[in-house]
Amino acid sequence: MNWKLLLLAAALVGAVVAGILLRTEHDETLELTILHTNDLHAHYDSFEPWGEALQGGVARLKTLVDDLRGDCDEVLFLDAGDQFQGTLYFTVGGAEVVADVMNELGYDAMCAGNHEFDSGPAELAALIDEADFPILGANIDASADPDLSGKIFPYALYGIEGVTVAVIGLTTEHTATASSPGENVKFLDVIATAQSTVADLESYGGNVIIALTHLGTGRDLELARAVSGIDVIVGGHSHTLLGPGDDTAGPYPVAEMSPAGEPVLVVTAHEWGKRLGRLNVSFSAEGVVESYAGEPIFVGERIPENRKMVKLLDAYRPAIEALMAQIVGSTGVDLNGAREDIRVRETNLGNLICDAMLWKAQGLGATIAIQNGGGIRASIPAGDIAMGQVLEVLPYGNQLTVLTVMGEELVAALENGVGGVEEGAGRFPHVGGMRYAFDPSSEPGSRIVSAEVWDAGSESYVELDPTATYTLATNNYLADGGDGYNYSGASDRYDTGWLLSDTLAEFLAEFDSVLPAVEGRITEVE
Repeated sequence: MNWKLLLLAAALVGAVVAGILLRTEHDETLELTILHTNDLHAHYDSFEPWGEALQGGVARLKTLVDDLRGDCDEVLFLDAGDQFQGTLYFTVGGAEVVADVMNELGYDAMCAGNHEFDSGPAELAALIDEADFPILGANIDASADPDLSGKIFPYALYGIEGVTVAVIGLTTEHTATASSPGENVKFLDVIATAQSTVADLESYGGNVIIALTHLGTGRDLELARAVSGIDVIVGGHSHTLLGPGDDTAGPYPVAEMSPAGEPVLVVTAHEWGKRLGRLNVSFSAEGVVESYAGEPIFVGERIPENRKMVKLLDAYRPAIEALMAQIVGSTGVDLNGAREDIRVRETNLGNLICDAMLWKAQGLGATIAIQNGGGIRASIPAGDIAMGQVLEVLPYGNQLTVLTVMGEELVAALENGVGGVEEGAGRFPHVGGMRYAFDPSSEPGSRIVSAEVWDAGSESYVELDPTATYTLATNNYLADGGDGYNYSGASDRYDTGWLLSDTLAEFLAEFDSVLPAVEGRITEVE
């Protein structure tokens, strides 16, 4: 057993034991390195997004983590949740492959993400049973659940250089409705839970506290400004990229100020194992942040793969390869994903993908779908369809994201999408649940001639209302601003974790055969 976990086990006995552990005499600064990941979504192989370098992969991540552990004296390696869902590794391996990979990487703690509940409490319990580290969630009340009762810890305690460092887990309350935790698992208010937990820890003498959260960066900043006593917030959920560069959401770390006037450092490490967060912090004898430095380290091709991790993943490849060969459906017509068509006009394959997105996201209230033509990379001939063909059509690992947007934002999105039609730009918008007409001879920004949405009540198209709100299903690449799309005014964003490739495969499996057609969703005005 990891010696650090002995502190956790003792802390669970009760306040008295925890108080003994936390009352540690020290009069020197603590130098601590925090390594962290979030939102891996089972992206265990390296991948190469369109137009980008090779990146990610847990075999490279393992090499990087081991090297940094060798260079740094005191290290905590933390994960901010959402290891479940996202690739065929989870489809074939479930909690087992997640536990295998995370144990090999050597995590010290993990916060439960919302997607850890997607397969129900039993699958999360299976991960906890196999993990060599604690799963945290102070605001998760699973006491009434037969699978999870007593297994999710509120916090973990680590003895480092004579100082007890507390790590508190906090999970978004949205999990109750956005995932499948069941009626026996409750999610308490994050801010109130954090305040009470910090107060308990401080009353026992704790003075270095890390919040390991799955809330999203915006909520992390709110937490930092609302609760005194937290020194560092290591977050996930919003897939936010911090660090230098024009495409990032802010510096790494973001430095906030608590109500007590003490610094709070907020960090997150993007998504899918593309980067490993590294934060070096110096704490005073009173447990206050004195200095800090760090960066999200790009996990690229220059980092060699750890052979033991490669061998671990190889055990799952036969099942994945068999799944890729699996017939998932059939089509009675050729599905047109040709580059010269998919980037300039409506095609039956573009329509099919948008229909699949709406079908999958109907439980989240989605009524409109937008998919960029550049994300569709192949055609499929009439006949049986294998999973491998689906992955050739949608190879980038993009996931379904649901947003609440204003009608005027939808029109702006369409304007952006048709703005590069002359050069066959990949941002061309395919749609579901609506139709539009555009004039390519007009100036970019004024090309949308009309836009209508499907009204289920009247079973007809009605004019889009710029002042009304609509629930949009799109892919996470566009939701994040890819291809020039801008949904900065959107509310209630939910990153489902569902791969578009899996979504299409599930949709195809729902029917004996599909017969999608070009039906006038997109009209080019002469």
